[in-house]
Amino acid sequence: MSNGDRPWHLPAGLHGLAQARLAALLRPAGASTEDFAAPAGEAALSPAGGLGWRVCRNPVTMFVGGVAAVVLELAEPRVRTGVWEHTAFRTDPLGRLQRTGYAAMMTVYGPRSRAAAMIAGVNRRHATIAGRTPAGEAYRADDPELLAWVQATAAFGFLAARERLVAPLAPAERDAYYAEGGPAARLYGVTAPPADAAAVEALFDDLRPRLEPSPIVTEFLRIVLRMPALPVLARPVQRLLVRAAVDCLPGWTRTRLALDGPDWSLPPAGTALLRRLARGADRLVLSTHPGVQACARLGLAPEALYRDGP
Repeated sequence: MSNGDRPWHLPAGLHGLAQARLAALLRPAGASTEDFAAPAGEAALSPAGGLGWRVCRNPVTMFVGGVAAVVLELAEPRVRTGVWEHTAFRTDPLGRLQRTGYAAMMTVYGPRSRAAAMIAGVNRRHATIAGRTPAGEAYRADDPELLAWVQATAAFGFLAARERLVAPLAPAERDAYYAEGGPAARLYGVTAPPADAAAVEALFDDLRPRLEPSPIVTEFLRIVLRMPALPVLARPVQRLLVRAAVDCLPGWTRTRLALDGPDWSLPPAGTALLRRLARGADRLVLSTHPGVQACARLGLAPEALYRDGP
């Protein structure tokens, strides 16, 4: 492992601030930073040290990839209607993203029993959500087709952000990453989760005719631009992160959603800055990170989270 690949720690004062900020971003009301630390020895749904652990360890790319995933979700009219009418994105966007981030982290790093209980709760809520789109098309939040789209866009978003801002994975690693997500996706109700990158691409092709522009997509992006996710002095970076999320979308998707204009493009200097931040964050050890707590639960050193090979 080269010096640039080694885990690193911030100076004491900055370390505390960074840990507090990470906890604030990932801890919704009622959650504890200890949720990932117990019970001792209990495995996660995603294998320790696997591709999911590597992709999801980075708070910068998780933010970018999470926003990209929501944009893709909102491009599908049935998902868009369900999300926009039955969640708090408009009234409490930061809280909604905190809950989404927490769920993603619990699915990857949490003990299986706690992750399964959380997913069961999500499924119960989904079972109560149904309606019609403005065009009159019926939808159910527990429709396996829609669940497959939501799960695939989340996995795609996190991977695309990492590859764009940190480093690409080898083709076999991409396939392993998607395959690792299968057990959790099935718990969420996805009957046939895509098992490799080709299957994800095929799903995008299948849904491509249904994806459409909407004022809700741009409203969501503008909400994320304004919400207080980062301290005031870091808000310019937050705006770059949102543009980076759009940049992670497939080119044809940006065109289809009318997001390929200058308002949403990421300038080269912004790309360079975010790559420096993301590559640093990829090796930054913070004890409040769910992955670090999962290592402790499994009797592993924190550095195990940052190992990129067997």
